[in-house]
Amino acid sequence: MRRSRLDVAGRTVFVTGAARGIGAATAQRLHAAGANVSLVGLEPEKLAVLAETLGPRAAWFEADVTDYDALVRAVEGTIARFGAIDVAIANAGLQFMGRMATMPREQFERTIEVNLLGTWRTDRAVLDEIVRNRGYLLNIASLAAASHAPLMGAYTASKAGVEAMTDSLRVELAPSGARVGCAYFGFIDTDLVKASFAHPSTQALTSVMPAFVARPAPLEQAIDAIERAVQRRSARAWAPRYVGGALALRGLLQPLTEWRVKGSRRLPQALALADPAPGERAQHAQLGVSAQAAPASGSAHDAQPAVPAEAADPRG
Repeated sequence: MRRSRLDVAGRTVFVTGAARGIGAATAQRLHAAGANVSLVGLEPEKLAVLAETLGPRAAWFEADVTDYDALVRAVEGTIARFGAIDVAIANAGLQFMGRMATMPREQFERTIEVNLLGTWRTDRAVLDEIVRNRGYLLNIASLAAASHAPLMGAYTASKAGVEAMTDSLRVELAPSGARVGCAYFGFIDTDLVKASFAHPSTQALTSVMPAFVARPAPLEQAIDAIERAVQRRSARAWAPRYVGGALALRGLLQPLTEWRVKGSRRLPQALALADPAPGERAQHAQLGVSAQAAPASGSAHDAQPAVPAEAADPRG
């Protein structure tokens, strides 16, 4: 059967992790295509500035995806503002640098809480609207769902979980007419990737990666893939192009990755460098390594109740 295309003009898109990177750029792109956008995230100053820049078809809500009640309030606030939610993009995610044997337990657990359970909470909060409007839900996974590299244990586990959960949900919602997609990205030029690549442990292993993999792709490639996925209500999307081939060959990819890395003389050095050096600035407790790419304008506080922009800040 031919899949109907979705025109976002006049529809409402709910985006988590919207303060920076893929989330912010996705909201800007879909807003330019005529959508109302609901910006959900942890950094209120960044969200407020983006909403103000986009204008009256944008609203922002502060919410940590580990807080289901805050997500529900963001959903309710979005419906109150725009009348519906037609598309939801569960994009919020983070990464901490470290070895599973030595990284602080709370960092591993927060990665799972945000990347996997945060996606689940987002999905659960928006599903009634997505089903009611026969809309589209896109969960952001990663090539890491299929390629499990060292020093990324929590991240790869969380993204593999997102993929598996999305595959099940796609089938469950099929009779309703709603559609569910999963996006897989390689290294994209975002704060998370910049900070990860700047870490000494990653630099020690960069030579093991194929050059085309180690070179972060422009952010626009990921946004193009998301826009196409939304328009087509696609089951799967990816960027850069090589990711599609890697997913198709995943049965070979993981053994090859392990063989290359385990045979590298740089591996012991990378493992040693993964532990924080004396005096090294601690990774942000809520945002992970991403916050080290550039000074964060949001405060490092606990999640606050989601409120409409106009109630939280007169500039919204």
